[in-house]
Amino acid sequence: MTRPKILAFAGSLRADSYNKKMVKIALEGAKQAGADVTYIDLKDYPLPIYDQEIEDAQGLPENALKLKKLMWEHDGFLIASPEYNSSISGAFKNMIDWTSRQASKEEVYLSCFIDKLVLLMSASPGQLGGLRGLTHVRQIFGNIYSLVLPQQKCIPQADKAFDTNGDLKDAKLKTEVLNLGKKLADFLIQYKKA
Repeated sequence: MTRPKILAFAGSLRADSYNKKMVKIALEGAKQAGADVTYIDLKDYPLPIYDQEIEDAQGLPENALKLKKLMWEHDGFLIASPEYNSSISGAFKNMIDWTSRQASKEEVYLSCFIDKLVLLMSASPGQLGGLRGLTHVRQIFGNIYSLVLPQQKCIPQADKAFDTNGDLKDAKLKTEVLNLGKKLADFLIQYKKA
């Protein structure tokens, strides 16, 4: 059986993002469980704010096409999403909006999201750890035909949770985050067998 392929990223552009740190820990768990993991930084794929006039005149931006290709090539997504004003970040939503568009008339609408297994997490300096934002992310992915696993993890007071190397200070919390990646890999292995 082929190894499951997971695309891991954070919905944040900031270089020192807590969510980037968190997802990098979780992806190690996925690797330990036998998955091939590709980590991407959305900052490396800048996109204009979605505008149908741009799409109509020029088609999809090159970076939207690159992201769609990566999404098609992977079985699941490991996502750490920051909370912006109790919701999803603008950069992450914009990425979803562009990649949801058809690159050609033959392409199935939402094709890079259909039947993808998704595991969500969040880290925030706030007391809820980004929980309110994950509610919206879960709703979006459920509506675009992805399968969002019920397991998730939020890290509150994230500004105090990581050391200078980007690792979690609390060993129990680190294990929980590693287990998120393992959980997605395990689900994908079972999913591919079915």
